[in-house]
Amino acid sequence: MTTSNAYLSATAVLERFRDGSLTPSAYAAELLEHINATEGTINATTGERLALDEALAEAERRYANGTARPLEGLPVVLKEEQPIEGLPETNGSPLFKDNIAEETHPIITRIVEAGGIPFVRATTPEFCIAAYTRGKLWGITRNPWNPKFGVGGSSGGTGASLAAGYAPLGTGSDIGGSTRIPASFNGVVGYKPPYGRNPALAPTNLDRYCTDGPMARTVADVALLQNVISGQHPDDPVSLPLAPTLVPNADLTGKRIALALTLGDYGVQDDVRDAVAGTRAWLEAAGATVTEVIVPIDHEFVMETAWTHFGTIFVPWIAEITELGVMDQLEPYTLQAMALATKYFEKNGVLGGLEREVQVHETLAKVFVEYDALVCPVAGVPALLADEYYIDGITINGVDNECYISMAMTTPFNIANRNPVLAVPVGRSGDDVPIGVQIVGAPYAEEIVFNVGAAIEAGRGDWYQEEAHRPAYGQRTV
Repeated sequence: MTTSNAYLSATAVLERFRDGSLTPSAYAAELLEHINATEGTINATTGERLALDEALAEAERRYANGTARPLEGLPVVLKEEQPIEGLPETNGSPLFKDNIAEETHPIITRIVEAGGIPFVRATTPEFCIAAYTRGKLWGITRNPWNPKFGVGGSSGGTGASLAAGYAPLGTGSDIGGSTRIPASFNGVVGYKPPYGRNPALAPTNLDRYCTDGPMARTVADVALLQNVISGQHPDDPVSLPLAPTLVPNADLTGKRIALALTLGDYGVQDDVRDAVAGTRAWLEAAGATVTEVIVPIDHEFVMETAWTHFGTIFVPWIAEITELGVMDQLEPYTLQAMALATKYFEKNGVLGGLEREVQVHETLAKVFVEYDALVCPVAGVPALLADEYYIDGITINGVDNECYISMAMTTPFNIANRNPVLAVPVGRSGDDVPIGVQIVGAPYAEEIVFNVGAAIEAGRGDWYQEEAHRPAYGQRTV
């Protein structure tokens, strides 16, 4: 089942709210009906039904009296990892199924203050440390385009919800690709802002790899949400002031774009390589000069560096849980992450990890001496199979990966987390699973990644406006 409004962009919905041709209450009711018809296949939400009536009534009053705010009446899918005071805060684990949040994440506060409506909460893997979305608490979240495949992680529930038309806007977070991988696998747009641009909660606000950011089906909608949630916040002393207002412009006249069909020795399937190569024509049509480049990054070096960092965070945190004697209840990927983080932290230590990070920063910095932006794959595969854990690793076009997470080329830009990165869909595989690219800017050069994204989106066209080109969801069986 589809509905006439489920795939409208956020900007289009706002126009209809303003001209009175659609009300927030009618729109929300239509989306809820759509969710009920499709969620049995996809399983992208936690099942909570949030209180909507008062917020919807307030939105309609504001449209009537001319005081509508930037997101007035827009439903937003919220990643369950981002807490809401008084609601469950499970970390995707049954060990915390009865835990209740005592505070609200600052980006959710800003969404509500801007008139956005917390609509549904999206599934995550346990502790948000997997590049797929499955676990004992919520089961497997499946790809709306083809349920045989997964949705990426850890913001997989948000990515799938957006692709399935559950809402026009959503939130994600990213410590190793957790926004960009689901954006790519689900055919939506996801933004990893530079470190500090969006406020976060302590203590993860001090984790230099970690960011919270917006997701949507269009570049303009991601910019709309990013403009609301960014900027300095009194509860996050390391958040940055003077957030730029993003207005995507597809004119790339005079811009120099580096195009990498892979990063260094990362494995990449031919269909992914072809989809990334296809962006050249769209970028050149927008006025850019495009040069194919090689970025000399070693995927094993990157992952060892990242695991060393995670050893300072995940291992002590999860060790507190294991003291409860519940190791046998943890997911296989949680145990794998703990083992790898422990192994490489013991090998390298804090200083050794920082010395390795310097090398990644220096390698990437050389790209932006000559180019305004870098376009490269999000992952070497269109998606992972939904029913596989990949605990033994993955081989991609002859390249072996100790851990399946390094099938994604996202982690270098969490190490170099001052670089903004926008993930935008560019093609689909033979299995009808989307393929995305990353658009990377120099540190804090946020405007260019949105302009490049807008140019790619203009060349690709809008998949979601014609029903025949939308995800199949309930039309396929697993």
